[in-house]
Amino acid sequence: RWVLSLECKGSRNFMSALRRAVEVDFKDKDKHKSQGLYLLTTGIPDQETHTISAYVAEACSGLDLQLHVCLLSVTEGTDSSGIIPACYATPRETASAFKEIVQAASGRFHWFGEAGIFESDDITSIISEMEKAKNYSQKCAFLVESLKQRS
Repeated sequence: RWVLSLECKGSRNFMSALRRAVEVDFKDKDKHKSQGLYLLTTGIPDQETHTISAYVAEACSGLDLQLHVCLLSVTEGTDSSGIIPACYATPRETASAFKEIVQAASGRFHWFGEAGIFESDDITSIISEMEKAKNYSQKCAFLVESLKQRS
């Protein structure tokens, strides 16, 4: 419920927010087996991707901490809802940057917009599992059929 009362505000100073979350807000981090940070964003951070990736890799290596990113691509020029359009990078460049950052943090990346889901690590994983199950099923059916023919 508290999420519904939040308002969009802030800056693109990703490193400042990440440092606060990792170094200040994780006071009881030793009491938890694993933790995750979820970044909900509409645009590219204002720092270099390789700098953020290096910090994230180092910060997450000592903890069982993962950074997950949900990137929302808004229609170009949208500002009526207070969402700042990403003006420094294309949606594809923004997604690529966050995918690199997420990989450094062993997290998951999700990219969606008004048209639906563009990319999601979870959906990719589910599709992969379904393909494995289909292949296994086909192998089992082939094995059963070959055993029937021998009998």
